[in-house]
Amino acid sequence: MSISRKRLGVFTSGGDCPGLNTAIRAIVAHATLSYGWEVLGILHATQGLIERKAIPLNAEGLGGMDVLLNMGGTILGAINRGDTLGRADEVIAGYNELGLDALIAICGDGSLKILHQLAQKGNWNFLAVPKTIDNDVALTDRAIGFDTAVNTVVEALSRITSTAASHDRVFVVEVMGRTAGHLALYSGIAGGADIILIPEIPYSIEGICQHLQKLRDRWGRKFALIVVAEGAKALEQDANHCHYSSIAHYIADKIAQYSPIPIELRVSVLGHIQRGGAPMAMDRLLAAGMGHTAVDLAAQGTFDRMVAWQAGQVVTVPIADVVAKCPRHVDPDSFLIRTAQGLGIYVGDKPMLPYVDPTLCRNEVICAI
Repeated sequence: MSISRKRLGVFTSGGDCPGLNTAIRAIVAHATLSYGWEVLGILHATQGLIERKAIPLNAEGLGGMDVLLNMGGTILGAINRGDTLGRADEVIAGYNELGLDALIAICGDGSLKILHQLAQKGNWNFLAVPKTIDNDVALTDRAIGFDTAVNTVVEALSRITSTAASHDRVFVVEVMGRTAGHLALYSGIAGGADIILIPEIPYSIEGICQHLQKLRDRWGRKFALIVVAEGAKALEQDANHCHYSSIAHYIADKIAQYSPIPIELRVSVLGHIQRGGAPMAMDRLLAAGMGHTAVDLAAQGTFDRMVAWQAGQVVTVPIADVVAKCPRHVDPDSFLIRTAQGLGIYVGDKPMLPYVDPTLCRNEVICAI
């Protein structure tokens, strides 16, 4: 059933990333210009619902909103802490008192799980747009923010490589990714890493040291680049690893202890640099397409759906299915893992598998890059 007139709410939840403002721009522009709806921007997500803090958004009031294309972060603020479910009644009351006919949340997998429960309890007309630099939201090949974060990390790796080569140093570079290694894998391959460590494939210090030795024996190269996701795990986890400030410092210390050859090591933890900056073109396109589609879903009266990027286009999927399958991990047998191995990159203690042409398989396989 379609709704002829709406007051549409929109907010951003979870960690910030490039492209959030672009998605807000798309939602507001399409909702106001195409449908003539009123749009309220909820400040700081569910906290804004609790405190009834919202601002009117329209294309004219934000200078045509073109300025949002180049802005990182989110003009609405975000929140990824607090006992949201414990204050569910207050959140639901805020939705009702603001007079919302529908709500679009731009969020990651953690926020989506909570918001899905709130929407069910409050009987909301709810839609979701996926965003995360970890790219671990299920049922979408891409989430807003990921492409820009990859480019940011690759630029950092390029700069680090030049100084590593100049001084014959091994750099251990830590990137985000507590449960999924998409960011480390994509940026590591694109940035020329020699070693990529991700949560899905365990590593060993012995394997790392052997690979560094191989680089010297085969190429005479003393410098190297190790990209490690913050959630990477060893085959045999050292109980003392929790005493280190980061997984990168732990790995660097262990290499120094066990390497049979002298190695000069440096650590670089990129941290929140990965979240900042203006969105790249792909994230702008994703945000525009996803925001536009979310508004059309609201116009059709179709709710409890998340917009997603699959096979080069925006589609919609049931939120319940997304929540059931989150987070989306790196497949250890994926095309990109085989690519990394074929390029001579150590990706943990996993045997290299032969390539199988997906067109020869009984079931069609699509390798989405």
